Formats: sequence, C-alpha cells, structure tokens
Amino acid sequence: MVQLTVEKIEPPEGVNIIIGQSHFIKTVEDIYETLVASSPTIQFGVAFCESSGPAVVRYDGNDEEMANLAMEYADSLAAGHVFVVLLRNAFPINVLNRLKRVDEVATIFCATANPLEVVLAETDQGRGILGVVDGVKTKGVEDLKSREERHAFLRKIGYKR
Repeated sequence: MVQLTVEKIEPPEGVNIIIGQSHFIKTVEDIYETLVASSPTIQFGVAFCESSGPAVVRYDGNDEEMANLAMEYADSLAAGHVFVVLLRNAFPINVLNRLKRVDEVATIFCATANPLEVVLAETDQGRGILGVVDGVKTKGVEDLKSREERHAFLRKIGYKR
C-alpha cells in the first residue's frame, strides 16, 4: 500500500531552497564545507534526513535561522536520505554544480525561491519524494516584449552583458 501526501513549503522572502537526495551521514558536513567555500557572504542552513540507525534529522549552517528552518523543513518531509539547503545572499546558480559534485549527492529535486509542494509517497518501509511542484502552471509562451524584458532583466542583475 502506498499513501501519497503533499508537503507545502514556502521559503521566506529572499531565501532560496534546494532539495535533493544523498546517501550518507556525512552529507551535512560535506555540504556545509561546499557551501561555506562558495562565497564569503553566503548565509545557509543544511539538514539531512538520516535513513538508518537513529534516523534523525542532522543539521548545521553558518546562520542559525537558516539552519533551524532547514531542519524544520527536513523534519516535515521526513523522507529517506533527503537533504534541504536554504540560501540567503546567494542563488542556487552559484552553488548547484558544487553541490552536484559532492560525492554522496545522488540527485537534486529542485532549486527555487518559489512556494513549492513536495509530493511524497509513504509505504510500510518509509517515505520518499516522488517529485516537486515548483511555482505555478505555465500561462503561455513569451512574446517579443517579454523576451526583451527577460534580456534586460538578466543584464540588470549582472548575469549577462
């Protein structure tokens, strides 16, 4: 028997969230080291749902608020080997490739500042993430004006010249 549930997560204003799956107890320490080395101004929290032994949420961060919130989100998901990273003063684009290279990281489900819904499956053995609903349903296709706005926005925030 499988029970499906949806866990809603709404990151605070100015906070990005990355949810992924990993496989080892040292996930928190390795992700911490990766993130802290990525930027001198990054603020973050990381939490990991241990999936054997005591099966507790392990967490850390260089910002107490971010660490505690990551722990709360991971605890609400309670899914095997799932990790949650919260970022402030950095964007996922700044750290995603570094995270993907952490030896124990198996997959990334999402990286967003949008409210999201995590679709969970629960069986007699445990709980796992089936997928993530990130943002709203697409409303159409960009026109010339919205394309020009996209180009201008990327240059305004410094990602393109």
